[in-house]
Amino acid sequence: MAADDILDLVVIGGGINGAGIVRDAAGRGLRCALVEAGDLGVATSSASTKLIHGGLRYLEFYAFRLVAKALAEREVILSIAPHLSWPLAFILPHEPHLRPRWLLRAGLLLYDNLARRRQVPGSEAFDLRKDAAGPAFRRELSHAFRYWDGWVDDARLVVANVRDAAARGCAVHVRDAVVSARRHEERWELTLASGRQLAARALVNAAGPWAHEVGARVMGLNDAPALSLVQGAHIVTRRVNRSDNAWMLQQPDGRIVFVIPYEGDFSLIGTTETPVGDPAARAIQPAEEQYLLDAVNRSLAKPLGHGDIVHRFAGVRPLVLEAGKGARETTRDWHLVPHEGSAMTVVGGKITTYRLLAEAVLKTLYPKTKPWTATAPLPGGDVPVASGETAQAAFARWLADVVAAHPDYDPAIIRRLARLYGTETEGLLAGGLGEPMGGMFEAELAHMREREWARTADDMLWRRSKMGLHLDAAAKAKVAAWAGG
Repeated sequence: MAADDILDLVVIGGGINGAGIVRDAAGRGLRCALVEAGDLGVATSSASTKLIHGGLRYLEFYAFRLVAKALAEREVILSIAPHLSWPLAFILPHEPHLRPRWLLRAGLLLYDNLARRRQVPGSEAFDLRKDAAGPAFRRELSHAFRYWDGWVDDARLVVANVRDAAARGCAVHVRDAVVSARRHEERWELTLASGRQLAARALVNAAGPWAHEVGARVMGLNDAPALSLVQGAHIVTRRVNRSDNAWMLQQPDGRIVFVIPYEGDFSLIGTTETPVGDPAARAIQPAEEQYLLDAVNRSLAKPLGHGDIVHRFAGVRPLVLEAGKGARETTRDWHLVPHEGSAMTVVGGKITTYRLLAEAVLKTLYPKTKPWTATAPLPGGDVPVASGETAQAAFARWLADVVAAHPDYDPAIIRRLARLYGTETEGLLAGGLGEPMGGMFEAELAHMREREWARTADDMLWRRSKMGLHLDAAAKAKVAAWAGG
């Protein structure tokens, strides 16, 4: 293989970590490729609780550095992806038998001040009975706290990073698994399922829950790291949040369950932490579903039943294996495992700090290159920001202008498209949306296929969008027919 054909870096795994790494690498001028066996973000990175947060509960384990780092990154994501993320207020009801009020207040004050806040307010105590959200809760819950974090469309964050990487020269190979990767002289030689051959000076294993398997079987490593695999299950129900606030609900077993306003008409409830063995067999278990219902019903004035559930999903998170620690205590920070021959396995991490993980990887493999992603908007996030204005405020102003400039379109359609495509919405509207498909449009399906590597109806309905929750069976069938199956 000629020297000109040898890449600087190949990354195995198209989740948020792999996507962040290739975006950063391509922007540093490195020749790179991303290889993913399935769709982008198909597993863990489309099945998260969709929060960008410091992790309030991690303060109980004295993980101050991790929390501060994540809180700072919360501001970064809100700035570089204002179309995919936004500030979100959380209500934390006080239950005296679980944690004393003074402890919660002290924790929230610490949370407010561990990192600089520009886009989110500080926390407050309030009377739940006098708040718009109050009627949804049991009357016995009177005292509560409100604090702020952020929400992000996890699957689209992955796609946005990969799109930016591709625009900067990164080769993207989806639905094409690496079947063999071996070190030969000064390079890694890879064979993909399609027969494609790649060669690179450095190789990163970012295969998430499959990282051990990829390291041992595909890369032939003797030091492939052991993983602790934990399934996080979620249910989507009729909307129970009476306001736009999310809830953080304490549980008697010490765990936390979130209830998040979701897709307008629904609430997203999660998550569990159940040890699992095979990530390919991920599926919400009856016991997990019951746990989530019981958890939220402890606080609800009008309980939920199994018939209120409209969707279920589960993702498997690979955590750093820490002997003697359960899932709650295991760190969510990442661990970079170096191997001989300019190779590395990425273990752990969380969606909030994916960009910092990518910087750490590049600092190790290519220390002479410089980081750049902290201030560079992701595709669709390049709204014009006025002096002294936050990106979130600029996005809201830009969106109002787009709605006003297109009076012939339903504003709800424009707002939905803008939350998916950001500033690229203007191009879609200018070119015409084409045939309607019960809520989606031919132009956006073409955009997903031609610019976002979407191939199947599931890609389009559940990862590139969440329209699978909104469309009826006939509309879904129409999308499937358009996608070719």
